[in-house]
Amino acid sequence: MRVSDVMTGSVQTIVPATPAEDAWNVMRTKRIHHLVVVKGSRIVGILSDRDVGGRQGAAVRRNRSVADLMTMPVVTVPPATTVKKAANLMRGRSIGCLVVAEAGHVTGIVTVSDLLELVGRGLDRQAATSKRWTLKHRGPRAKTRKPPIRRG
Repeated sequence: MRVSDVMTGSVQTIVPATPAEDAWNVMRTKRIHHLVVVKGSRIVGILSDRDVGGRQGAAVRRNRSVADLMTMPVVTVPPATTVKKAANLMRGRSIGCLVVAEAGHVTGIVTVSDLLELVGRGLDRQAATSKRWTLKHRGPRAKTRKPPIRRG
């Protein structure tokens, strides 16, 4: 399975000069946790709800812009990346999302929530119908007997 199969295609973007409070309001009203920060058509950062302090983060956001709080550099992957590779990349870097980009343009975003939804839907049930993942029962191995030790 590829990232393009599980990604969210409609990505909310924001510019670096946007006030952090406005970015938080966008996240809250759209019920999302990440905004991709772009300058023109170039990806320059990622802003998460944690970066802006979440619900209790008014002091963090006060008099700050998205550029002050965003995370850079952004970890991007092409749409053909396997879900396994994406999950391992997110786990290895302790990040909550990957921006899916092709030729430098944002095409989607994959979050931990997307991967959990995939697992919750039952990836293992889907794979069980595939020949690649079917298990074959093998009988027990034949035991070999050692000859008795003769003394004497």
